[in-house]
Amino acid sequence: MKIILCHIVFGFLCLTSFSQSSINLFLKPSDTLNRPRRNAVVISEAALGTISLFALNQLWYADYPRSNFHTLDDNSEWLQMDKLGHVYSAYQLGNAGADILKWSGVSKKDQLIYGGTLGFTFLTAVEVLDGFSEEWGFSWGDMAANATGTGLFIGQELLWNEQRITMKYSFHRTPYASQRPDKLGEGLAEEFLKDYNGQTYWLSFNIHSFFKQSKIPTWMNVAFGYGADGMLTGDYKPENSLFQNQNRVRQFYLSLDIDLTRIKTNSHVLKTVFELFNTIKVPFPTMEFNGKNGIRFHGIYF
Repeated sequence: MKIILCHIVFGFLCLTSFSQSSINLFLKPSDTLNRPRRNAVVISEAALGTISLFALNQLWYADYPRSNFHTLDDNSEWLQMDKLGHVYSAYQLGNAGADILKWSGVSKKDQLIYGGTLGFTFLTAVEVLDGFSEEWGFSWGDMAANATGTGLFIGQELLWNEQRITMKYSFHRTPYASQRPDKLGEGLAEEFLKDYNGQTYWLSFNIHSFFKQSKIPTWMNVAFGYGADGMLTGDYKPENSLFQNQNRVRQFYLSLDIDLTRIKTNSHVLKTVFELFNTIKVPFPTMEFNGKNGIRFHGIYF
C-alpha cells in the first residue's frame, strides 16, 4: 500500500518537472528494447527494494525483539482483510513492474517473468523479516495471498493479453481507529493503511472486454467488493477483556466503476495519471449485503 502511494507521489513530481511535450516523449513506451531504459529500471528497482527493506528493518522491526525464524497461523484474523491487502499489493506491484519494463521495450515474456513477479518477490522478503520478529512470524497464509495477487495479474495476461479484471481499493474513516489508535492508526494517513474496518477491496470487471461486439462503453466496469466492520483486534475473542464485545460483520458490495486506463487519449501524461489512479475504486452508488443489516444502499460509497 505504501509503495503504491509513493508511486503516485513520484509520478506527480515527475510531471511537474518537465514540459508536457518532454514528458510525453519520455513516457512513450519503446517499440524495441531500449537498453539504457532497461538498465535504469533494473538498477532503480534493485536500489529501491534494498533501501525499502533496510528502512523497514531499522524503522519498524528494530522496535520489537528479534527471535529465531518461526511461522504462525494468522489466517483467521481480521476476517481475512489483511490477506486481501497482500493480494492487492502483489497484484498492483506486479502490474507496475510489468508496465515499467514495457516502457523500456522488454519482451512480453520478460515483462511477466521479471515485472509481474515484482510484488511476490518483494513481499516474500518482507515476510522473511516477519519470520525473525518475535511480534509476528512467517505466514504461509500471507504467502498464498501474495501468490494469488501475482497469479491474478500474470494469468490474465497469458489468457487474454489484457487486464479484464482489475483489483482496486477504497477507504472511508470509521470510529474504531480512535478506540485503538496504536493498532488501527492515528490520523487519516495512518488509518488509510491500518484501519481494516474502513478498507474495501474490489474486483472490477470491464464489461466491454467480455462482450467485444457490444455498444457498452469500453471504460465501464462492474465491481464486487469485500469489507469488514466492528473489528478492534485480529482475534474474534481476544484475551484483553476491553475488546471482547466486538460486533464483527463481513460486508459484500456491488457497484459500478470506471477503468481509467481504457479512456482513449494520445497523451502519455494522461495515460500515466490514469494508470496511477486506476488502483483506486471510483466512488459510485453502491449496494451492500451483510449478515447484520441485510441489504443497504449507499448514495456514494468510498
